[in-house]
Amino acid sequence: MTRRDRSLFRPVRVPRPSAAAVAFTLTLLCGAVYAQDPAVSATATPVAAPADAAPAVPVPPAAPAAGSRQSRATLKQLGIDYEITLRGIQGTAGVPFSIRNDQVVDRASLHLKYSYSPALLPDLSHLKVTVNDVTVATLPTPVDQAGRMIERDIDIDPRMIIDYNRINLQLIGHYTRECEDPDHTSLWANIDRASYLELGWAPLQLTNDLSLLPVPFFDARDTNRLELPFVFTGQPGQGLLQSAGIVSSWFGALAGYRGALFPASIDTVPLEGNAVVVATPRNPPAGLVLPDISGPTLAVIANPNDANGKLLLVLGRDDGELRIAATALTLGAPLSGPTASIGDFKEIAPRKPYDAPNWIPSDRPVRVSELVQQTSELNVVGYHPDLIRIGLQLPPDLFVWRRDGIPLDLRYRYTLPEGADKSALNISINDAFVTTLPLNGRPAPRSVSDMLWNKLKAPGAMPIQQKVMLPTGPFSSNSQLRFHFFFDRPQAAECKNTFPDVSAAIDGDTSIDLSGFDHYMAMPNLAAFGNAGYPFTRLADLSETVLVLPDNPNADDVGNVLTLLGRMGASTGYPALRNRIIAARQVGEHADQDLVVLGSRRSQPLFGEWAAHLPIGEAGQSRRVQLSDWVFERMPSFLSPDARRTDLPTTAEVSVRPDAGDVVLMGFESPLRKGRSVVAVMADDPAQVNRLFEAWFDPDRLRDFQGSVVLLQKDKVRSLAGNQNYYVGHLPPLTWLRWYFSQSPLLLAAFVGLGCLLLALIARWLLKRNAKARIGMSG
Repeated sequence: MTRRDRSLFRPVRVPRPSAAAVAFTLTLLCGAVYAQDPAVSATATPVAAPADAAPAVPVPPAAPAAGSRQSRATLKQLGIDYEITLRGIQGTAGVPFSIRNDQVVDRASLHLKYSYSPALLPDLSHLKVTVNDVTVATLPTPVDQAGRMIERDIDIDPRMIIDYNRINLQLIGHYTRECEDPDHTSLWANIDRASYLELGWAPLQLTNDLSLLPVPFFDARDTNRLELPFVFTGQPGQGLLQSAGIVSSWFGALAGYRGALFPASIDTVPLEGNAVVVATPRNPPAGLVLPDISGPTLAVIANPNDANGKLLLVLGRDDGELRIAATALTLGAPLSGPTASIGDFKEIAPRKPYDAPNWIPSDRPVRVSELVQQTSELNVVGYHPDLIRIGLQLPPDLFVWRRDGIPLDLRYRYTLPEGADKSALNISINDAFVTTLPLNGRPAPRSVSDMLWNKLKAPGAMPIQQKVMLPTGPFSSNSQLRFHFFFDRPQAAECKNTFPDVSAAIDGDTSIDLSGFDHYMAMPNLAAFGNAGYPFTRLADLSETVLVLPDNPNADDVGNVLTLLGRMGASTGYPALRNRIIAARQVGEHADQDLVVLGSRRSQPLFGEWAAHLPIGEAGQSRRVQLSDWVFERMPSFLSPDARRTDLPTTAEVSVRPDAGDVVLMGFESPLRKGRSVVAVMADDPAQVNRLFEAWFDPDRLRDFQGSVVLLQKDKVRSLAGNQNYYVGHLPPLTWLRWYFSQSPLLLAAFVGLGCLLLALIARWLLKRNAKARIGMSG
């Protein structure tokens, strides 16, 4: 999902020669140039100068080169998380894949698992496989193998592999030699998502050039999880950690859906791969020679332990200069050469609530053209088009009580069908159906008067404008608004095929409007934290967030806090420029902040000091949790129509006895200030918190992050919910009164009764006074 203010993170890439050409010419002029934020300027001070042939038939793979490595990715890992079904006489599906800048492919093969219809005629039908529009295989459809799962290895000439690639799978299917229906149900082939692509590749050494950033530390072409170590000398100070957190949150924002881990290394440079070094001249890592530091400095050098690895150096003479260097890096200061000094730095303004680049703005209508990378994603062609998908990341605290839904001003175009048919536009949120709109050249009527008015108008005026209310129940933190155009193919005369092709589009002026919604939520809510980092990400730069480490953190504690910041950066799409990392003894100075607390009961003294406020307590060796029964009966929707959805009267008390390797995630109100939130990550061994991150990165297990306690036992996630007792956000007074009394009908009845009694007493007093006045006048 892309918007204007995310240009800080969107590289403008210069086209690169193919991998083969790169290998022959050693031309390394590819890279990423970031748009410069107007509030940041930097001067780069250099310190040291540092036509694909594609045959139409498969060829034998080349022998593995010296130092060649191998990787394998299933179709599911490549983004195809469903079974591909090819239908019709020319059913087609595409699978994209890409190659990192620092890799040269020397071997490639596709292991295909597929099945096909027994009705296919073997002499007229086949499965066609192309790579970048070049045919690499045609697979026959013999009758004796029909209906069974078949596995084939298809070798791909590595010279055909470029930066961004696409494998197309096409069914050429026929079931009769006479006139046939091109959409006949017997024309099908299934591609199993366990099919995989296997690549052999050799590392390619890149120059030490800051203009290539974020490559090679992060490469958008790599769909694997990012794992980028951070190197420190000794126990890093708080200011140094805050600068490292800015950088890790930026890389987390770049990694996005992939997820990112940032292990910390103390006094040791990784033996292989890339890493980030945050240091000052007073504490350089052992074995590294730092460039001259006369101010905030950024540099790229070779990893002394790995000729193919790089180290990104974030340097400064003190904590302030480190922060400037980290900020300039993440906001896109223009950089080039192996080393650059940052000058003329201007502090940027703090972020406003709910303005995270990844989130749908809630103060104005948002056009869908702002939510896609290219407007071509809003167009489809053909009688069996793919879905049009638009990502929607909503603030989790939208107050949708007694609202009909989220208004969508839909504008769409399509080829007008010939005559009355069943063509329709189906709208859904994720997999939940919303509505169907007929494709008859007119908007769908919402009343009898609309129906009569539409009949008076000539059909076919485009775009069609339609008001749609999107129900809030199906929304999740990362929802997809899906549009499926279904075109009913017209029936031609026998053996005739005269009908034209069709196309459709969602207009870029289509808008979704959240501006009428207030922000109010019952807390704690670990679903909101797990899905969107809420409430900490309410401000994208984390200016109201403090992370509390143990007084003597080890490398695992440091890695955990950097990974947490990376996760929050992935939620907002913005670096945590104003994060603060403190020790437990300093927490009193930050009472009016939301807190993230990490550690164990032994290393984190706050767990002992706040024992009475934790949602778990200790009874002998067990921890007892008082919880509401809603977690076991129903999982709440992401946007609930009732902010008090977990305030149920039925509670139970259960005994929880975590093992030594278990990890506990807790949410509760801050003991230091009402209305402020605390999320605590508690583990006897901080190295085990990585298992929590693994569950966090898994969408299936992330759904189980609910309530006020998440307990990770081995690979199982258990969620427990205590009675909620505090709220965050704000409601207008009248709305708050209506909502509050709707949840307490007995209290409302009591107030109404008292009001009636008070009115009766006032009326009785007035009547008596008037009666006395009349008696006095008559006397």
